[in-house]
Amino acid sequence: MSGPVRRRDTGPDHGPAMSAGTGDEGPHSPAPRPVPADEGVPAAPVPSSLLAAEPTSETVAAALRVERLACGPRGAMVLADVDFEVHPGEVVGVVGPNGAGKSTLLRTLGGLLRPRRGHVLVNGSVLHVLSVRRRARLVAMVGQDDQPPADLCAGEVVALGRTPYLPPWGAGSPAERRAVGDALAAVDLDGFADRPVRRMSGGERQRVLLARALAQASPLLLLDEPTNHLDITHRLALLDLVRGLGRTVVIALHDLTLADRYCDRVLVVHDGSASDLRAPREALSPEVLATVFGVRAARVRHPETGATHLLLEPNTKAAG
Repeated sequence: MSGPVRRRDTGPDHGPAMSAGTGDEGPHSPAPRPVPADEGVPAAPVPSSLLAAEPTSETVAAALRVERLACGPRGAMVLADVDFEVHPGEVVGVVGPNGAGKSTLLRTLGGLLRPRRGHVLVNGSVLHVLSVRRRARLVAMVGQDDQPPADLCAGEVVALGRTPYLPPWGAGSPAERRAVGDALAAVDLDGFADRPVRRMSGGERQRVLLARALAQASPLLLLDEPTNHLDITHRLALLDLVRGLGRTVVIALHDLTLADRYCDRVLVVHDGSASDLRAPREALSPEVLATVFGVRAARVRHPETGATHLLLEPNTKAAG
């Protein structure tokens, strides 16, 4: 896959997709301040380059701010007292055991679940008080179970990402077609607009979903297990692509070695709570991995590149 890659240094010195539905609505604390409907929301741009990150408001230091967040589906509390900030252009990984709350957290950050307590602010706006359309202009999400409709062409799927910006009967304009083409080109699918999804490989379909999210031109991109069902070549290619986008990204990953390789900072969710955001070397230390995942960890140097990589083994030695 082509395009610029801004991979995090792993050398020895560094230690729709309209994701704004209301979902289950549990009790939540009031917003810290009234937010006008249009505050912090771009008017309706067709970006000149979908590779460039949308600007964060000059008065806002964080692209994403999570304050005292408690979240879970109706009748359940999965995570509580979650606080962190994500800076513009960062790639932040979310890791944790199965069932720890990675998907629940991302669905809450995307507006699909309403916070049980606390607040999610994107570009300075409290997310859950905005309309679906306005939330979709701030956050784009690709869920782990998302599949593009097989009877649509790739361009039609990507065009769904432009829905938050369209007036009635506004689809199909030259500007919108250009935005779709730019999004497909960004994921190395230039020329695929008319190809039926049913004739595409799993890796190509995953890139179509990513292109749909890019077409939303939202300042925050949420990816829930985007490497599921991909072979190792396509996993690395997809994460190289995400790394090179220059977007603010929060990505849930099962593979700890990929989180260590590609993320600027990592959040560990475990036992109903979340850690502070830390650099991968600290967040994925041997002590943390032994406690949270029950594995032994070591860092080894690649003999050719000199980069350090995370090596994992079961915590109990096999008998014999």
